[in-house]
Amino acid sequence: MKKIIALIFFFSIVITGQALAKDINFNEGLTQVDFNDLSKEAVALLSYKNMAPAAPLGITGFDIGLESSFVSISTGKNNYWEKAFEGDAPSMLAAPRLRVRKGLPMGIDLGAMYSTLPGSNIKLYGGELSYAILEGSVATPALGVRGTFTKLTGVEDLDYSTTGIDISISKGFVIVTPYGGAGMVYFNSKAKGDLQTLSTALNGTPLSNEKKWQPRYFAGLKISPAPLFGITAEMEYLNRPVYSLKVALSF
Repeated sequence: MKKIIALIFFFSIVITGQALAKDINFNEGLTQVDFNDLSKEAVALLSYKNMAPAAPLGITGFDIGLESSFVSISTGKNNYWEKAFEGDAPSMLAAPRLRVRKGLPMGIDLGAMYSTLPGSNIKLYGGELSYAILEGSVATPALGVRGTFTKLTGVEDLDYSTTGIDISISKGFVIVTPYGGAGMVYFNSKAKGDLQTLSTALNGTPLSNEKKWQPRYFAGLKISPAPLFGITAEMEYLNRPVYSLKVALSF
């Protein structure tokens, strides 16, 4: 089992590194419309992902896992992503994450996440708090609500954070547990550093903050082929499709 985890993590890092192993440094200013579009696309990768069924872990439960998320982005000459990556934007954004969750009394779970990509200045951290309205049983599904937040660090030209709320449902069948849900994500994007300086010179006025609620929809499948071990695959739509994979130890 340790070899399986190591192999999956190795390939996720390789794929992620090929997709994005460079700094975000703006070499040109953006219009307000372009900054709005960039901020809306960024939320797909920078928001907190679900990656778990709705059932709570329980007071003794603990889950620690490695995951990667992937999302394609708009590219092309003079595109805002080209300007963000100094004229060499990848066609896909990706980020590996370390995730931990701890079960608490009364159907509550508390979690945290950290992401960093070698070769890039992109770093991300966040947290989650979930509550199981229905904990589920052999015959009935689990139903849960969750609140999340994330904060981007390391990028001098951009101050970016997200807050989310969602509801999900899941039902276990032997070693597989399908789940699905929907919610809303609020992003707060603020230009600073070179981005703000160059954009002010381009437009004659500074860029305004972009703040918006965006709907999200997600569905996933957790497979537990061995005790204490799980693989979760998820597809989310948040302005555009996001694909995520997680391997985790749970006890």
